[in-house]
Amino acid sequence: MVHRSKITTLTEFIIQRQSEYPHAKGALTRLLNDIATAAKIVNREINAAGLVDILGTVGKENIQGETQKKLDVFANEMFITALKGGGECCAIASEENEKVISFSNEFSELGKYVVAMDPLDGSSNIESNVSIGTIFSIYRRVTEAGGGTQQDLLQPGVNLAAAGYVIYGSSTMLVYTTGKGVNGFTLDPSVGIFCLSHPDMKFPSSAHIYSINEGNYIYFPEGVKRYIKYCQESDADTLRPYTSRYIGSLVADFHRNLIKGGIFLYPGTTKNPNGKLRLLYECNPIAYIAEQAGGKASNGFKRIMNIEPETLHQRAPFFTGPRHMVEKLESFLQENPE
Repeated sequence: MVHRSKITTLTEFIIQRQSEYPHAKGALTRLLNDIATAAKIVNREINAAGLVDILGTVGKENIQGETQKKLDVFANEMFITALKGGGECCAIASEENEKVISFSNEFSELGKYVVAMDPLDGSSNIESNVSIGTIFSIYRRVTEAGGGTQQDLLQPGVNLAAAGYVIYGSSTMLVYTTGKGVNGFTLDPSVGIFCLSHPDMKFPSSAHIYSINEGNYIYFPEGVKRYIKYCQESDADTLRPYTSRYIGSLVADFHRNLIKGGIFLYPGTTKNPNGKLRLLYECNPIAYIAEQAGGKASNGFKRIMNIEPETLHQRAPFFTGPRHMVEKLESFLQENPE
């Protein structure tokens, strides 16, 4: 058992690491704390969802054409409120909103950062009591003072200042990186504080999981089909056959694979050639974390973080996990490009 005096809180850890981003002079520290505060409020509502009138839908669709859950809307509002009130962020792009939300009040318009977020990833699993999450990306603004604009958000992943996710599961964890490794913090519900529990997270060298919705197999590219068959073949030297694990929440699937060792696959299909995951809100932040954890993220042919976004809600095929697993998948895709 770890003695209380030796526990490092998220706030303490961020302050200790300020030397990683001295240009921010505390601004990024405060912004990360704003995100953590909103996450704790969302976590509280998720845990109470079965007891209050917050499950179900609100009867309308978001910009993606998906039916919005009540918790989707609540989470979106909480993060917008926290980031607007913090003053370090001048604009937000959310999966739930069609356009950039620009903050033009006297405090926020001077903010050095913009945030792209998926407030509640995997919300279709809410009623099933399956782990869901929040994904966030933080970029330095590129425009001058004033409310942030779409130009500030349409940046490739290589420009990220920080990224992370919160997973609301059997325990609630916040995992983030500023480009100096990946660290995970577990929420202590008794005191409402995130505590360092998973320092310097890395993909295990022994990896044997593949995560994909095989129900869409007939729509997959031939290279992905061949890779799945490869995963199912018996070969002791490469730990095959791999174990198939798929939850349907990107955060939950990725987090498990980061802990246990495995590849996540969300390819383009004949129905959705560009895949369904959003480049800004999902692919880029998870890719940044994957790379910092010693892994790789690709669209099958190109590094995800090198893709220049053209629209806020742009989608991309997405493959991420330990480097050797992603590179093996790429070899199948690139063998006979379609």
